[in-house]
Parts: sequence; C-alpha cells; structure tokens
Amino acid sequence: MATSAVQTCYVACCANRAPNVLSWSHRDLIAFGTCNSIAVYDPQVTIVHSVLCGLCFISFICLVQHTPNKRFLSPMTCFLSLLAECLQSIAFGSGFMMDVSLALLPGSRGKLYFKLKSGLMILYKKPKKKQNVCVRALVCMCSDGELLLASCSQDCLIRVWRLVLKHGSQSETPADGLIRMKEDKFEVKGSGEALYAVALETVLAGHENWVYGVHWQPPFRKGASVEQPLSLLSASMDKTMIIWGPEETGVWVEQVRVGEVGGNTLGFLGCQMSPNGSQILAHSFHGALRLWHREQGAWSPGVVVSGHFNAVQDLSWDPQGEFILSVGSDQTMRLFTTWRRNDCCQATWHEISRPQIHGYDMQCLAMVGRFQLVSGADEKVLRVFKAPRNFVENFASIAGASLEKLMETEGLPEGASTPALGLSNKAVFHGDLVTQSTQAEGEDFNSVSDQYKESYFHSLELTEPPPEDHLLQNTLWPEVQKLYGHGFEMFCLASDSAGTVVASACKASKAEHAAILLWSTTSWKQLQTLACHTLTVTQMAFSPDGRLLLAVSRDRTWSLWRRDKPSPDALVPYFSLCAHTTKDTAVHSRIIWSCDWSPDNRYFVTASRDKKVIMWGSCDSEDGVGEKGSSVSPCSSILDVGDSAAAVAVCPLLLSDQSYLLAVGLECGRILLYKWRPTEDLSSGSDWSKCAETDTSQSHTLVVKRLRWRPQAGQAGLPDRNEQQSGSPHHAWTQLASAGADHALKIFNIHTLAL
Repeated sequence: MATSAVQTCYVACCANRAPNVLSWSHRDLIAFGTCNSIAVYDPQVTIVHSVLCGLCFISFICLVQHTPNKRFLSPMTCFLSLLAECLQSIAFGSGFMMDVSLALLPGSRGKLYFKLKSGLMILYKKPKKKQNVCVRALVCMCSDGELLLASCSQDCLIRVWRLVLKHGSQSETPADGLIRMKEDKFEVKGSGEALYAVALETVLAGHENWVYGVHWQPPFRKGASVEQPLSLLSASMDKTMIIWGPEETGVWVEQVRVGEVGGNTLGFLGCQMSPNGSQILAHSFHGALRLWHREQGAWSPGVVVSGHFNAVQDLSWDPQGEFILSVGSDQTMRLFTTWRRNDCCQATWHEISRPQIHGYDMQCLAMVGRFQLVSGADEKVLRVFKAPRNFVENFASIAGASLEKLMETEGLPEGASTPALGLSNKAVFHGDLVTQSTQAEGEDFNSVSDQYKESYFHSLELTEPPPEDHLLQNTLWPEVQKLYGHGFEMFCLASDSAGTVVASACKASKAEHAAILLWSTTSWKQLQTLACHTLTVTQMAFSPDGRLLLAVSRDRTWSLWRRDKPSPDALVPYFSLCAHTTKDTAVHSRIIWSCDWSPDNRYFVTASRDKKVIMWGSCDSEDGVGEKGSSVSPCSSILDVGDSAAAVAVCPLLLSDQSYLLAVGLECGRILLYKWRPTEDLSSGSDWSKCAETDTSQSHTLVVKRLRWRPQAGQAGLPDRNEQQSGSPHHAWTQLASAGADHALKIFNIHTLAL
C-alpha cells in the first residue's frame, strides 16, 4: 500500500471549559470535547488518535451530526434523532438541564428509567418549596438488583440514593428493627404495575467547593459474572478528587484524595475512572487533563495530553527543529517537544514548559536563537524571554538532547516566578532558592508580605513531561527586557535567521500607527521605523539570507525592504523600501493575510482573503528579487484555492523535481499542498499542481491561523537521522505545523516522495 503523503504526527488540544465533557470507554479510550470537535485519546501511549469533527459518535458509529453553528460541545448539545424516535418530552419551564442519566429499572424487563437533573426531586417527590441549589451531575449503577444514583451539587455535598423494587408482601416496618431513611414510592405502569421505593442512602461531605462531577467505577467481568465495585469518584472546584466507598459497617467514607496544591487554577469540572479502576482522570476549568494512577497502593500523577483552551494565534520552531512554541488567546505560551520513554520505541510529543502566562490574549512570537524569544499580546509592550537553567537541563533529559551541545548554562537563573498581581516573570537565582528554603523553616512573620507569599518557583529534575501544576508554576521563563514604542496592541512579529534584528507591528487604523519597528537583539534598542502601509500589517517575513523584509497588510498591499550594506561608520543595519504595491497596482482585492519566502531567496508568496495565492519575483533580473533597478511582479499564475487563504508557508527544502512545495491554510480549516515551478507561459496555469490536502479528520474545524515548516529535514525525535521510516532516506520526510482557531496545534509528517 502506498504511503500517505500527509500523516498526522501530533495534535495538541484540551477539554472544553464546560462540565462533564469527558468519557472513558470500556475499550480504554478517552473522548473529550475540544472546541466543536471530539478528541479520541489513548491514555496508554498518551496521544490523540483522532479528532472527530462535527459528529457525535457512540461506539464509533455515526448517529447524528450536531448543529454546526454551535461552537462548544456540552453534555446537552447532541440529540439522537437518527435510529431513534421521541417517546416522551418533559418540559421544565425556565429550569435549565445540567445533566442526564439513563438506566434500567430493577425488574422492569427493559423499561428505561430517565433521570434529569432539574427533575430529580420532581420524579420522586414534589418539593414543598423551590430549591435554590443547582445539581451539577448524576450517575447511576446497579448493585444486587438495586439501583444506586449519585448526585452532586453546588452545596459541596454528594448524595447517594437507593432505588429498589417493592413486593406486595413486604412490610412497611423493617423486621430487623433498625431505623431507616423514609422511602418515597411510585408506580410504573405497563404490562403490569410495579411499585418502586427510593430513599437517601448517604450524604458525603468532604469537598470545600462546588462538586461538578461524580462517576462510579465501571463494571468488569469476573469469570462468568459481571461485577461492579461500590466505588464512587467525585471532582470539585476545590481542586481535589475523592474516591468514596462503604466500610464493612455500611458507612461511606473517603478512601483516596488527590488534587492540586496552589497554582493559578480554578478546580475540576468533571471526572472519570478507568475500566479497571487503577486510573482516575479529571478535567479542569482551564481545560487541562489531570491523571493519577495507582501503583502498589499509592497514587501518583501520570502523563497526559495538553494544549490551548482558546484559539492558537501563532507558532514558531526553534532553529534546530527540536521543539515548537505556540501562543494563543488563552493568554499562555506553550513549548512542545518529543519524549522517548524507556519502554516505548515511539517518540511522542508533549508540553514540557509554559514560558509565559499572561494577563492579555497573546498574538505573536518570534524566536531569537534557540533559547530566546520575543512575544506580543493585546498590549502595547513587547516582552523578551530567555530560557532558564532548569528548563535547559530538563529539555535535555526529556528530549534526549546533549546538554553539552546546548546553550551555556553558567550564570543563568534557575527559573522564574510571577509576583502576585504582576505580569512580568521575575528571574529566580540559586541564592533565592536558598533564602526561600530558610524562610520556610521559620515560623515568624516579619511583615504582611511574608504571610501572603507569591507562588514561587521550585527547581525540578524531570525525566518525563510535567503535570499541569508544575507547568503553571515551575516552567516559566524569566523576562529579560520590555520593548516600548507601539501605540496599540501587538499583532505580528518576525526575526531574521541570524537573530540580529526583530521586526514588530501593531493594530492600526491610520498610517501613523501602521509603521514597522525594527529592534536590535544585542542592545534591544529601536533601530528604525519603516512607514509604508495605511492599515494593520498582518504578517512579516525576513528572507532566509536576512537581506530582505517582506510585509503584507490589511490595506491589500505588500512592501519589500532591503538591508543596505553598512558603511564603515554605520553601527546598525539600515533598511530601505525597494518595492511595494499600491491601491492602483495591487493584484489582491481583499486583505492579505500571510506571506513567506522561497528557500533560495528568489521568490516570495502572498495569500489573501480573495482566495488568491501569488508568487512574486524579479523577472527582469538574474540577481534576484530586491536588487537595485529590478522590478517585482507576479512570477506565477493566480492560484484560486476556493476559499479565503488565511495562511501560507513555503517548504525550506526543494522537491526531487526541483519544484517548490507550498502549504496553504484556508478559513474553513483545510490545509492544501501545492507544487509550483516557474514557467514562461502563465496563462495556462500549469505552473501550479495540487499534490495533497488534509482530510476531514486531519483538518482544523475553524480558520487556520498559522503554518510553519520545520527548518530541518526529517522528523523530530527520531534517533537515526540517516535512515527513517520504512527505510526512506532522510530528506524524504519533513514536518509541517499548523495553528488553528479551533484551539488545536497540529504537526503533520509530509512524505515528499509520495507527493
């Protein structure tokens, strides 16, 4: 069978910020809602197997397509209308349903018992007065012919109800003389009348905040019978999960408690237990998954998948292609790399650091060397970060890189922490850790600040990806510089390949604010202001040789700036405008969203909302684009991609037939791969050839915000760089990363010989 040209390597995503959007199947697969899709996740190999886009699946059989204009999946989003018919509708007026559970009544011969949160008390007994406590979740299980129903609510309590089938000969007074809870009875009419009784079994008090999720341990087969232990898991906004169970006396008690201590989190919105009961999983308010597994009676955190919980706006590979950074509207910057476990031959991608946790939505970033970067957010300030010593050491340990070949760690801070109510990551040095340890041993407080300490950094020695609480507190990068100069919120960034110059642009509705600012990476001083555009510059790109800077704008034009050769007395580089389009000469009729360069510096490409993709170059000069006296014009036919082109990227490697490989991201979420080869006859359109595209499961479900090719050939994390997958040579594979408004970051393996 021929090798697929586009293979999904990695999907970074997290659960939606809604209660109970996660389910653990009997086949040991986990499904959770992420934006408007469902991610299927294998906890054993810690990878997202697939993303089900726009469909509701039960046992992996498509039953119904959910409403496409709903952005987030919630427990009540999808209704089964195919293969089923409506038997009864229950109206609750202004009551809002939070959860639903379905079970068989004991002895009902298949009759279904339907329970609704808002109608829980109504089904059993009409309350005398209105209840003002919201029930968040309910689950049921069968035990010895009886039905147990567990409910949790905002009163921080969990209630377990017992429902039994009553026989006519049963006495109202218990024969053993024990005092029992009052029973409420109801009849079910059908082929024969059946009398049922429900009573409160127990009230579980242990959480200190709203309880959002409860889950019974799933049944399992033991010999010829099926057993289900009386073990109940609960999750709360107090950042803890508790496993409850009855003692021999029948009294329900807390058996296990796990959770988070400190950190900037808001607790859990749901929980699940693995089929064999050895693992428990929760999803937090910020979408993060938290897993604990039991080994030799002790519970310890496990490795899970992670990702942004809002739109991913920008991403960037490090120059060696060993890790990737992303920023998003969830106000975080995340760093992902490969991890090879001792018992696994396959390297898997994981988040190992969160360099910046901000108070503003983040929009852009640019790498300056391997371990230094600049980021921009919905503020007027640019921030510069440099990797601390603890990150470099842990990166080498997890990714299997040589610490000696990485940056010099002498003199670097150990890590970083964020002061209370602050936005700047403060460097933490080894001496600070000693002082912190000394203060922790004392009990006296000298000031108010001593009593209310900030969330402080703790040095980690990692051999596996860290859990969420460590990512939030112990993997920050220290901020080394702030850059002031823009008048509005930051929008895009770019840096040259040598890491000497950074270009930045902000949101603009007037020409005076649409100027590009250039910064020196040695002094971090502003070098120059490049004024040309009248509206927001949407994206910039330096040519691979660093000689040219390309900018595209909302004003539907592009500008090209040339770095002039420095004079003997010049201390800084100087860029001058060498070509640009105007409203009269513009080929694009709508906003130009994206641009990129060919690896040989000869051509650049623009992609626009008008569905057009165009290659540009100097057709009247052999010296290449940007040379004095040469004009820049379209060198390709106009490629119509059928939808708004939101992102474009040119592969840094030429294909075997010497053609250029381009990736185009569309507003609908699909990614298209095209070959382009310069020709003299542009009227036929034969210079473009579509060679591959992502299928429904691979595509984003919302607009593609950014595309980036890995700067090195091959696949990150593979140990043998000379011989890769299926005996293919090293240059046969490359990787493409994409960022989407659907909260997902994806990495694709591209088999260039199959294109």
